[in-house]
Amino acid sequence: MSTTTLKKLSFEQFLEQYPDGYGIYELVNGEIVKVEPIKAHKNVARYLVRLFAREIERLELDYIVDKDIVIRTVTKDGQEQGRIPDVSVVSQILWNSNPLTYGALIEPPLLAVEVTSTNWEDDYVDKLDEYQRLGIREYWIVDYWAIASRAYLGYPKVHTVLVYQLVNGQYQPQAFRGSERIISPTFPELKLSVEQIITASQIRKL
Repeated sequence: MSTTTLKKLSFEQFLEQYPDGYGIYELVNGEIVKVEPIKAHKNVARYLVRLFAREIERLELDYIVDKDIVIRTVTKDGQEQGRIPDVSVVSQILWNSNPLTYGALIEPPLLAVEVTSTNWEDDYVDKLDEYQRLGIREYWIVDYWAIASRAYLGYPKVHTVLVYQLVNGQYQPQAFRGSERIISPTFPELKLSVEQIITASQIRKL
């Protein structure tokens, strides 16, 4: 009896085989996996893109914000992954260093945001580790649904935005809830609360 083992894809192969025009996909453990967020998830991501874009324009920052930037990460076992944060902020210099290539980066963006879904452990565990390894200096987990475990959200579980700041190669988290102003190292003048994010999700009953 023999078994067939599918060869795991590299990041470069993932980009070559990406099913363009058929949705959003990530490279996870060597396989192409479709990402299918619900409408509320997309509402939050779209809201943050608009908010960040206005802040970039207001302060004339040398940044670009987008929803579908592919970034190369590496797991603790050395496996290449292809991640697409719900929102990414990158420097214009980095983005435009080679404008004829596809929207993929091997360098860390300035800020990555993941909006949690039913697979919330990916954001809280796997992506957190990968983004820390890559050196993304600021990472948001937006748990507008309070879907993660009590180990992260407390008891009772409360809608939370966790902002991780990279300090000496390690993420240091700060939790924000309710009407508290979210403090962002990338956008220090940003005026945003978790309540505003919940409203943007358009979920009427939480």
